[in-house]
Amino acid sequence: MNEDALAAAMKAMDDYIDGLNRGDEPAVNDACNFPHVRLAGGKVVVWPNRGDYKLGDFVARAGDGWHHSKWDERTPIHVGRDKVHLKVKFSRWRKDGSLLSVFETIYIVTLQDGHWGIQARSSFAD
Repeated sequence: MNEDALAAAMKAMDDYIDGLNRGDEPAVNDACNFPHVRLAGGKVVVWPNRGDYKLGDFVARAGDGWHHSKWDERTPIHVGRDKVHLKVKFSRWRKDGSLLSVFETIYIVTLQDGHWGIQARSSFAD
């Protein structure tokens, strides 16, 4: 297993969720590689360029009262020198600390032009 690649992928994942929880759209975009692909709810969505991922779209689908999300599991499936597949479980939470939802997902984190970022995900989330 390429430990450097795995550490870089995990950092990209942490940067993503930290940006998401702060409501920092540029940070969320910076934690991704583009084009960025999301398969969920029977649809494929592609964000072609950095800056196309909008937090308003996420908040609209996150659920009533969403306040923050957290990783519950991030298990490597395959680790190469420039791509990492992860089995992921994440949860969404309300401000009062009550659980909103939990989803299982596959994330693909890639190295593009020296930048590690989330490139694709396939989720059972809406």
